[in-house]
Formats: sequence, C-alpha cells, structure tokens
Amino acid sequence: MTDVPDAPDWFEITRRNARSVQTTVGWIFWDPGAARRYEALGLPAQFAGPLGYMAARCAPLAGAGADAVIAAFGSISPVAIRGAFGFLQSPDRFMAMWHARDEALAEGLRQYAPEIVEPLIALGPDLWPVVEQLPLVGRVFYGAHLAVARPSDPLLSGWHAVNCLREWRGDTHWALVVAAGLTHAEASILHNAWLGYERDWLARSRGTSPEDIDAGWAALARKGLVEGDAVTAEGIALRQRIEDDTDRLTTLPWELLGEERSRWFADAFEPPCKLLLRRVDETAGVNYQPASRIRPPRA
Repeated sequence: MTDVPDAPDWFEITRRNARSVQTTVGWIFWDPGAARRYEALGLPAQFAGPLGYMAARCAPLAGAGADAVIAAFGSISPVAIRGAFGFLQSPDRFMAMWHARDEALAEGLRQYAPEIVEPLIALGPDLWPVVEQLPLVGRVFYGAHLAVARPSDPLLSGWHAVNCLREWRGDTHWALVVAAGLTHAEASILHNAWLGYERDWLARSRGTSPEDIDAGWAALARKGLVEGDAVTAEGIALRQRIEDDTDRLTTLPWELLGEERSRWFADAFEPPCKLLLRRVDETAGVNYQPASRIRPPRA
C-alpha cells in the first residue's frame, strides 16, 4: 500500500501565521514616523498617534460616518472614534492619513525590518488572488479595504494584501464576539483576563470610559462570567472558545494559498516580525499588540 501523506493541520498553520499577519500590519500603529506625518496633516501632537492610527485604518469606511466605523472597529472606544471624526470630518482628510501611513510604512519596514521587504514583494502576486476569493458577506471592514485601489509600489501592494487578510480575520472574530452576546467593554474585560494583564489594562488602553468598564463588569457578573473582582473560569473558557473558533473559521486563505506557500510565509515572516514586535515594545510597551505574542500556558 502507498502511504498517504498526513493532511496539513490548517488550524495550527492559521494560528501560527496569524501572529505574523498581525505584526506585519500592527507595528505601524505606534510608529513615531507615522505620528509625525499625522501631526503635519493637522492632528494635535498629543493625540496624533492614536487618532492617526484610527483615521488611517478606517479611511476606506470613513464616508459612511462614525457609527459605521464604530461598528466595524469593535475594540476601540466609540468616544475615541468620534474624536477622530471631530478633527478630520471629511473622507478626503481620512484618506490623507491613509497615504501618510503608507509613506511611514515603506520607510519603516526598510529601516526596522529590512528582511521583510523581499518576502512582501514576492507575496503580493500570490496573495491578492487569495484575498479576492474570501467570502465578503458580514466582513464590512475587509470589503471596504478590498475596494481601495492597490498601490503601484510592490512592497506596499504586498503589505496591503496582508492587511486585507488581517481585516477579514478581524471581521470574523468580531462576528463571534457579537454572537457570544458581548459588548465592546465586556469583550475587552474577558480578553484582558485571558491575557493575564492587570485589571482593565486592555480596556483602558483602547480608550474605554470608566463608566463603560463598570457597566461591562456588571453585565458579565449577571451572566455568571465574573465573581467579585475576577473573571470566572467560565469567562476565560468563553474567551478561549472565541479564539479557537476564530482560527477554525479563518483557515480558508491559507488553504487557498497552499501548504507549501503557507509554510514559506511562516519561515520568511517570523524573523523580521520579531524585529517589528521589538519596535512595538519600544514605541508602545510590552502589553501592546497581544495578538502578535505567544501566550504562556495558564497556570
């Protein structure tokens, strides 16, 4: 009999590669080079980094208004998003932030993780046909990003393909959060406990108001997911199920890309992504971008 090779473990491939996808995209959120560009375009210096990140990321959807962006972001405080709209107001100004971010990206990738440049350039032509096949229904943020004209720069084109992949996964994740009956604040509280961070760190870092945090704790207590000042084992298990289900429901792009290319992605992107994550440690702090980090086993 001929031995049949084992089928790829798409769940583990997806879980592994999701970290590099997040890092390839997310490091720019706190980059001083990007913040300087946002400030030059009119954002106040003390808020240029976070508001610029939100504005650049939501630019394809900004024309639909603040409420649509709040619905798409999920994790970010509605107050902060409305603040970005208060400063920028017109979709054209949001797209200016988008282009400023792209300038900072091209510069920063070459400066802080030059080994990622050639893989991104090589990946783009393979990844775009995959991205175009992903299911659109229910993935509004992904759909808005997919509609934006692709950059002519091959490096930025590859990065934007990865970014579309990230937004597709993010939309899928937030559908699961909503299906679990969780609000923005409740999801942050459970995520924070699952990560083992100090109480409410994650919610505060995302601009959630103290009132919304208190309401989130009260709601989770009514659901039996909080006792006193602590998230229960059931709450942690729910957050783990959401994570596992996110990985199970986002294997498709890697299956379409194929096992060989998916494993190449892991090998090519993980080393430079370590450098980009170190950059996050320097510009934001070691708690930020938890989706890029390997979590130690819980005690």
